Amino acid sequence: MAAEIHSRPQSRRPVLLSKVEGHQDAVSAALLIPKEDGVITAGEDRTIRVWLKRDSGQYWPSIYHTMASPCSAMAYHHDSRRIFVGQDNGAIMEFHISEDFNKMNFVKTYPAHQNRVSAITFCLASEWLISTGHDKCISWMCTRSGSMLGRHYFTSWASCLQYDHETKYAFVGDYSGQITLLKLEQNTCSVITTLKGHEGSITSLWWDPVQRLLFSGASDHSIIMWDIGGRKGRTLLLQGHHDKVQAICYLQLTRQLVSCSADGGIAVWNMDISREEAPQWLESDSCQKCEQPFFWNIKQMWDTKTIGLRQHHCRKCGQAVCGKCSTKRSSYPIMGFEFQVRVCDSCFESIKDEDRTSLATFHEGKHNISHMSMDISRGLMVTCGSDRIVKIWDMTPVVGCSLATGFSSR
Repeated sequence: MAAEIHSRPQSRRPVLLSKVEGHQDAVSAALLIPKEDGVITAGEDRTIRVWLKRDSGQYWPSIYHTMASPCSAMAYHHDSRRIFVGQDNGAIMEFHISEDFNKMNFVKTYPAHQNRVSAITFCLASEWLISTGHDKCISWMCTRSGSMLGRHYFTSWASCLQYDHETKYAFVGDYSGQITLLKLEQNTCSVITTLKGHEGSITSLWWDPVQRLLFSGASDHSIIMWDIGGRKGRTLLLQGHHDKVQAICYLQLTRQLVSCSADGGIAVWNMDISREEAPQWLESDSCQKCEQPFFWNIKQMWDTKTIGLRQHHCRKCGQAVCGKCSTKRSSYPIMGFEFQVRVCDSCFESIKDEDRTSLATFHEGKHNISHMSMDISRGLMVTCGSDRIVKIWDMTPVVGCSLATGFSSR
């Protein structure tokens, strides 16, 4: 049964500015061109397109290029106008876009992977092209020579990537639900640590180099904030989506996290407050409230001549409890639980009405979101859906960034 979100009524919501239609298959990635009324899209229909807004208010492709294989990932460096497109066949192609965004010249092909490319990032300082793929590896290549510098393999598909340009740390999420932190060198790399906390495959990552926070979204519908800079192993759990989290973006200026899920949900989380860390679940052979045995505790069942009970856990205190001692449900947003979860009866009594006040706002994208990216400086967001439609949103009513410039409502 789907959990119900209890949040305050919101008069402020994202404003849909434009729809971009025309792809013949799913759109894998879309990026807003900084300081321009334009969008770059890459799709499963093997096309890379640059859409510019015309005087009519409609978007038309000024560039339409067909690739040899479906496009699966994309990175764009605006200052140099270089675009890198990952494909289903494992190759990454580099193009250079003209200043007026009406022409795109092929530069080179990088043999990065043996299977579908899942994520790409480009570092101008080192001229490195870093990517992950379904061949279970991360690769980094030299964009000057086009040669492979190094590879590192994982046990599962590498699904997403974030890179810290200053320290050369790479964060790689995979389909097993694990995040690996690597230190990349010129021709080698070392594993710093692995982060485990999700119960489903990692679908999205976001690294904030200022506060040194890593955010991860997963198919288990949850988001985790990892305090990398704090060095205390602190993690915060955020649960408010009803489907897998497809994309996340942290706004450092306003300390808000924007997340999108496969069911079209758009959430804006307030991270500028002191949140509580969810407790680790405790293990016990009997209920830690009434001391009745759980069903595997054969000795106590025999001694007390009772039937064992099923084990549950209180989300607030983490204690192992039976169903009779955890009959209540409550939201507890300060711990990240935006919808009602199981709590033990004593914890339920300790939660005040003000403790249930939502610390996030929830909105409807009205299409199944598969990809999202933001132009943070303008408060603009672009979403791709399984319906082949790209939507451009003004997020300033809900995130409080500076007013969008250049984009106007229909």
